[in-house]
Amino acid sequence: MKKGDIILLPFPFTDLTGNKLRPALALTVSEMDVTVAFITTQIQWKETTDILLKPTPINRLKKESLIRLSKFATIDKDLIVGKLGCIDEETTKLLNSNLKTILKLNE
Repeated sequence: MKKGDIILLPFPFTDLTGNKLRPALALTVSEMDVTVAFITTQIQWKETTDILLKPTPINRLKKESLIRLSKFATIDKDLIVGKLGCIDEETTKLLNSNLKTILKLNE
């Protein structure tokens, strides 16, 4: 697994009664953990640093989705169910630029 991979994780329901498999984007990968940005089909929530993804054979998403860069977390690698796809080079460049903005690395 590497940065840019779209992986599947069990996300808990907000009331913690269960979970559902959801896609997330790997941002950084270490030996035991992975930091991910959540991916959602709720595109009406788009923020300026979010990235819109259209379904392609490379990313293997089923619907138009957003990479929510303001919603990321570090999780144990054991929670990963599998790899769905990955983002392309152009999206990776936009990802890097938007991460610099959201983390205020340009200041």
